[in-house]
Parts: sequence; structure tokens; C-alpha cells
Amino acid sequence: MKVKSVIVTGGSRGYGSGIAEAFVNAGHHVWITGRDLTSLESAAHRIGAEAFVADATDSVGWDRLIDSVLSTTGRLDVLVNNAGEGVRIAPVSEQSDDDMHRSVSSNLIGAMLGSRRAAAIMQEQGDGLIVNIGSVCSKHAWGGWSVYSAAKAGLLMFTRCLLTEMRPHGVRVTSILPSWGQTEFTDSANLPSRGADVEALCISPDDLGRLVVHISELPPHLVAEEITLWPMVQPISQL
Repeated sequence: MKVKSVIVTGGSRGYGSGIAEAFVNAGHHVWITGRDLTSLESAAHRIGAEAFVADATDSVGWDRLIDSVLSTTGRLDVLVNNAGEGVRIAPVSEQSDDDMHRSVSSNLIGAMLGSRRAAAIMQEQGDGLIVNIGSVCSKHAWGGWSVYSAAKAGLLMFTRCLLTEMRPHGVRVTSILPSWGQTEFTDSANLPSRGADVEALCISPDDLGRLVVHISELPPHLVAEEITLWPMVQPISQL
């Protein structure tokens, strides 16, 4: 089995931690990033990954991370752009300018910065996989979610276009659009609790981790362009 060099942003908790752990368990060399050194090192120690303190929206941090990976393994096989945050889920009239800038930067610009660097490396290699973790909010409309949804919709279209650019070079690009999850997103975005019984039936970090690893193991002549993942307990509605 080929050991792959894998970067997972936002890897200290939630979906990122689950994705990183799944790649480690599959025998790959994994770097996880995050802004908080303590939680990042704790997660890295628990799952057997390498911790690298970096903000996904910081260009200098990206350059340092890429240099570290390439100096260690000489290549980058998988980039999972998972970092993102709800920032503030509320009507537009209640958002601040800073809230909106932060949401777009965290949920869109960070992934674009990482993808730019990964694309150049993978194009030269002639293979590789970029996975952007988006949201069902990129295709469905709910009140209070406009700013976050706009950022994730931008990420979805960015990913689609990047795939068309990278396919001729043997590089695959995938969007995964999860919905309700067993993560800290609900608390960090100040959303009401769904209740323990419902929460237990939502998407777990392990669920998403297994899915991303499966995508990475597809034959190189196949690409999963876009996968939307719903918990069966979640109502589906939109405008």
C-alpha cells in the first residue's frame, strides 16, 4: 500500500478530527492544522497525526505548512479543506461587517488559499486529491443562514471549477456537503439543541472520516464530484 501524505485543516475536533483519524487508521501520514496549540497537540497525540499550528486564512501559515510536508515526504497526496465556522447564524440585519468578513474568509478564502498551493504541487505530480468540506447550506435556503450559506455556495462553485481545471492533470477534486452533525458547530453558532436522541443519529466525525478515505481510495480514473450527506432524522426543506 502506498502511504499518502495528507493535510486536514481544522483537524483538532469535529469532522476534521474524524477525517484525520480515519486516514491515520488507514496507514497514511497525516498533518492536522488548527489555531489552538493545546487542543491541536492533544488531538494529534490521540490519533497519531502531526500537529501544525496554522490559521487556514493565513497565507504565510499555508506556505510554512506546505514546506513542512514536502520537506518530510516530498509530495502531497490529499488535501482536505475542512476548516470553517458558523461565526454568527442570524438575519443579515443583525450581522456586523466583521461577522460577514470572517465568515467568508473562514469558509471560503481559506480553502481557496490551500487549494491554490495544492493544485500546483499535484499538477506537477500528475495525481492527487483535494476534498472541500462544504455544507447543504450551499444548495438550500434557511432564514438566518444567508452569510454562511453564501460562503459555502462560493466554495461549491469554486470546487466544481477547480475540478474542470485539474482533471486533465490527473488530479481529482471533490465537494462533500454534510448537514446536521455530531460536532461543536451547534454550540459555537449559538443554535438551539436538537436533543440527545436526535444528535446521536446525526453525522458523526467517524462517519465523515470513513467517507473521505473511501473517496481517496477510488480508482484513479474515477472521481466523486459532489456528495450530499443527510441524516435520516433531519427534515429537508428549502425555498
